[in-house]
Amino acid sequence: MRIYLFVLLVAAAVTYLCTPAARLVARRLGAMTAVRSRDVHDSVTPRLGGVAMLAGVVAAWLIASRIPFLSGLFQESRQAWAILAAAIVVCLVGALDDKWDLDWVTKLAGQTLAALLLAWQGVQFTSLPIFGITLLSPLTLLVLTVLVVLVSMNAVNFVDGLDGLAAGVMAIGGTAFFVYAYILTRNTDTTDYSSLAALVTAVLIGICLGFLPHNLTRARIFMGDSGSMLLGLLLAASTITVTGKIDPAQLSGADLFAQFLPILLPIGVMFIPILDFGLAVVRRVGSGRSPFHADAMHLHHRLLALGHTKADAVLVLYAWSVVVCVGLLLPVWVPARYVVVFWAVGVLLALVLTFDPLNLRRGRRRTDRGEP
Repeated sequence: MRIYLFVLLVAAAVTYLCTPAARLVARRLGAMTAVRSRDVHDSVTPRLGGVAMLAGVVAAWLIASRIPFLSGLFQESRQAWAILAAAIVVCLVGALDDKWDLDWVTKLAGQTLAALLLAWQGVQFTSLPIFGITLLSPLTLLVLTVLVVLVSMNAVNFVDGLDGLAAGVMAIGGTAFFVYAYILTRNTDTTDYSSLAALVTAVLIGICLGFLPHNLTRARIFMGDSGSMLLGLLLAASTITVTGKIDPAQLSGADLFAQFLPILLPIGVMFIPILDFGLAVVRRVGSGRSPFHADAMHLHHRLLALGHTKADAVLVLYAWSVVVCVGLLLPVWVPARYVVVFWAVGVLLALVLTFDPLNLRRGRRRTDRGEP
């Protein structure tokens, strides 16, 4: 665990230190986010935050490859280096979009190239996670791999609409998946606790935490497509590397739930982005528009319409992420009755926060004043 924490801190520190430089470069290049009718920010803001995040990934990757505990992940296969190469590809495509606003076809082509690069080097589904049974053809598994990567990247991109939202949600989800991947490895291999999935999610958490101080309320820089696509690719890669390659039943004996956790947990981690993405696609296609046609009907727009402030809307979506991710992990360790209680209480509290913005604001004011 200490090694993963060290790599996480390296990724966070490098991202944090490189973000001011990325902001300066964005200003010099004119990679700025203008204020449009559908936007919630009120001032022109630099993009290219994803470039600083990529610097954190590269630094963490190079250091991890030299640590004996993790070096085997880089020597035994090409998967680790393929993930880094794909990350560079999507960040480059995103950076070009941050500067020139590429059309959706060009962006999709770049995303597909990165997904195929992952699959070509072995980062792809090899079986269904249920009992490790292979029921799909190699071509179908390849298509499924590419589809998961594309959905993940675009889902994070869709949810990136408020200061600190995408980075915070991905940090929460990444933490949940890291816990799962780490515990899974410890329970299935008594000699080697290194895990590529755990490494990827540790780095993902690190770059999110390193970027957040620059991106919270009144953000000084946006991650842009270069950052949102990078986060989506990293989460997809960590999901693919663990799904179907280790028998999850070993987590808790004959517990049937553990068999489905490799499917459910990635969905839970991406709950907010996938929900927003799915609603947007249905909404836009239903109205005869392209699914990539921008609008002002995302989840955060709806929360603002309910009366939430920008900061409160972010906290509400954080709360939903915590409830879903923790709720999916709990059955592995605690009896079902406690899980049911957590879900009931957690969903109720999240609903109250969602539909009672005035109460949430009053609670924050009492906290700020030090009142109980």
